[in-house]
Amino acid sequence: MTTAAPVSLLYVGDPMCSWCYGFAVPLAQLRAQFPELPVQLMLGGLRAYNTQVMDADLKNKLRHHWADVAQRSGQPFSDSLFEREDFIYDTEPACRAVVTLRQQAPELALPMYQAIQQAFYARGRDVTQAAVLAEVWSEVSGQADTSLDFLQAFESDAARQATREDFAQVQRWGISGFPTLLVLVQGQAHLLGNGYTEAKVLADRLATFITPPP
Repeated sequence: MTTAAPVSLLYVGDPMCSWCYGFAVPLAQLRAQFPELPVQLMLGGLRAYNTQVMDADLKNKLRHHWADVAQRSGQPFSDSLFEREDFIYDTEPACRAVVTLRQQAPELALPMYQAIQQAFYARGRDVTQAAVLAEVWSEVSGQADTSLDFLQAFESDAARQATREDFAQVQRWGISGFPTLLVLVQGQAHLLGNGYTEAKVLADRLATFITPPP
């Protein structure tokens, strides 16, 4: 399959967004159909800079959300975080970890994003903590000896600022729901899906921007 114009996908999400975690399934199916299309990541900051400890009301709300995502996507979930009394659901560190990787090794940004999702949702790890994110980075990169380099970049003012710029850009675009998937054609953005969207729907929409070979 060839493209009529330079085409890429732009994925706006948050690694600690449960529907984004579920969306990994249709996204993988879509990418299998269109493997030639690069995917750019922008981080939305679902609960960025939150300072409130997760209370019983939020836990109950999230349990329902996670059950819905699990039923729709088939993704596994751990309930271990609900047993904690001190967890602060701040998504900025996880977003910043992805931004850090995007700056250093763009090809690892999406794998890092998805590895954080697996660590948080399937394994119940606290991905608000820098040490945990460094361990995830080591798993993704296969380079345990570079964890210190990752942490130094992650904790830098440049990474913090770049993450804030992602959040601000997403707000300027008027995107408030995650996941959002756009197709970029010659620099022009077109919406493919907002919220969890099945791969077939995305593929049908994407096909209108792709020209099959004669």
